[in-house]
Amino acid sequence: MSPSPQLTGLALINNAHSNKGTAFTQEERRQYGLEGLLPTQVETLDRQVERIQRHLEAKPSNLERYIYLSGLRDQNETLFYRVLMSNPARFVPIVYAPTLAAVCQQFSHIYRRPRGMYISLDMRGRIEDVLRNWPVSTVRFICVTTGGRILGLGDIGVNGMGIPIGKLDLYTACGAVPPDVLLPIQLDIGTTNSALRADPLYLGLRREPPAGEELDAFVDEFVQAVQRVFPQCCLHFEDWKGTDALHYLEKYRSQVLCYNDDIQGTAAVTLAGLITALKIKDEALTEQRFLFFGAGSSGLGTADMLVSALVQDGLSEQEAIARITLMDVNGLLETSRTDLSTQQQRYAKDSPATDSLLDVITTVRPSVLVGVSTSGGAFTQDVVKAMSSLNAQPIILPLSLPESNAECTAEQAYEWSNGKALFAAGLQYPEVTLNGRTFYPGQANNFYIFPALGLAVYATCPKLVTDALVIQAAHALADQVDPSGRARGRLFPPQTDILEVSITSACRIADYIFDQGMATVERPQDIRAWIESMLYSPQYTD
Repeated sequence: MSPSPQLTGLALINNAHSNKGTAFTQEERRQYGLEGLLPTQVETLDRQVERIQRHLEAKPSNLERYIYLSGLRDQNETLFYRVLMSNPARFVPIVYAPTLAAVCQQFSHIYRRPRGMYISLDMRGRIEDVLRNWPVSTVRFICVTTGGRILGLGDIGVNGMGIPIGKLDLYTACGAVPPDVLLPIQLDIGTTNSALRADPLYLGLRREPPAGEELDAFVDEFVQAVQRVFPQCCLHFEDWKGTDALHYLEKYRSQVLCYNDDIQGTAAVTLAGLITALKIKDEALTEQRFLFFGAGSSGLGTADMLVSALVQDGLSEQEAIARITLMDVNGLLETSRTDLSTQQQRYAKDSPATDSLLDVITTVRPSVLVGVSTSGGAFTQDVVKAMSSLNAQPIILPLSLPESNAECTAEQAYEWSNGKALFAAGLQYPEVTLNGRTFYPGQANNFYIFPALGLAVYATCPKLVTDALVIQAAHALADQVDPSGRARGRLFPPQTDILEVSITSACRIADYIFDQGMATVERPQDIRAWIESMLYSPQYTD
């Protein structure tokens, strides 16, 4: 960014949008009244990045690195994004999962300065006016949470604001979406967490959240206000309570440009991993039987998208549903249960009641086991061995976060399956060596999906985000695992290539958007060159 002509001296140095720090040239220092306010040496951006990296290496933990990087962003946004984009694979675990779990737990205690917006129940009736306080009118993405279900931590209220901030950082770091068009928002509706409400440092409303019509009215006012204030904006719903997540996605997905990453993003990255695994096995998606351990919003959303993909591949809807079995905390989703939601009833089986995962595996004989339960250790040795006895290469995907909630580890899956498992998790596990063979666990992380999807949406301005569009994102991702990667059991491309992966996926998604007549801009002759012309590159300008 270039210095603002209105700012000089310390005001310029203290403005994160315009500050270059030690990279201000001697001419700029004279022009903007900076002489004597900076060390003598004029440095390049790359030299500044080198210094930041040395500082980070000296920090004792990723939480400390997160706090340091947050401070850097408040001082110099260009340098902050240059650091992130210099090595996304290194910095994603710092600015997003798994570090964000600790950040969110302590958010009110480590809070230093505001970022994004907080829209509380107290603002009802004037949300549009409040949104107009944001200084940028060209917002294209709002990542919005209620904090109702954060990374397996449950309801943590406004402490969940770390998630929208972190998600949008990845739009830029992994998808080169310009940070100027991104806005994190926390809807402060209170919290069910009594310990937080009693914490004197907690920054949110100290009340129970509303429900039903009261919450609907508040959310609807917010959504409609966004349409008026930021008419080209895509709403990215993130970490809402499970029932709310499904409810509001279904309510708004056909009305406004929006999607829910916990539901559709998780579904897409899971589908991508399955597509790659089935290329390794040389089998069709329609031949598989799927067992989901976990039937909340992520499990149901993934099951729904899987049904859509199976129907695209030739099955009827009923045939697709018949191949998918779900369990929740109370056991198998079966027809005699009276506690099932409407979405869960779709998958209820006419089977005896059971809460034993092992029994269901024996009965259903799945080829794919997906964990979205947040029940740490649920995929026991007996469970993995049962999957291995039924399949030459069982597909095992424990996706729950954080690490304490993972259904099993990579080492356990490979060891207990005697190296037969095709494995990916919500976490990034290190390589595993077993009997002289090295295995490369994949990370089924949504950052493979939402930055690419965001870049495509940013470029094409579609009216809606459909499941068919998100399925295209899954195929685009899976197609970037090359034969040598599949030969090593990799289900996803290397994270070191994440920016290129996102750009390639975005081009394919954009092509589909144009083919389907969903775009509101004219189709360019060369989609790749057109998208590349829009990419954010953190550079200082003269």
